[in-house]
Amino acid sequence: MTRHFIAAEAGKSLDALASRLTAAASSLGKAHARSRRLARRDDETRWRRADLVWPLFPKG
Repeated sequence: MTRHFIAAEAGKSLDALASRLTAAASSLGKAHARSRRLARRDDETRWRRADLVWPLFPKG
C-alpha cells in the first residue's frame, strides 16, 4: 500500500516537472524564432533585447 502512495506522489511531481519543462521549451523556441527573423533582416537590436538574450528569465 505504501508503494502505491509513493508512486502516486511521484507521478504528480513528474507531471509538474514536465509542465515546467514544456513551458521553458516553448519560451526558448519562440525566442529562437524571433531572433532568427531579426537576423534575416540584419537587425542587430536582437542582441540588446533581454527577452531574446535571456528568454527563461522573467521581467522584473
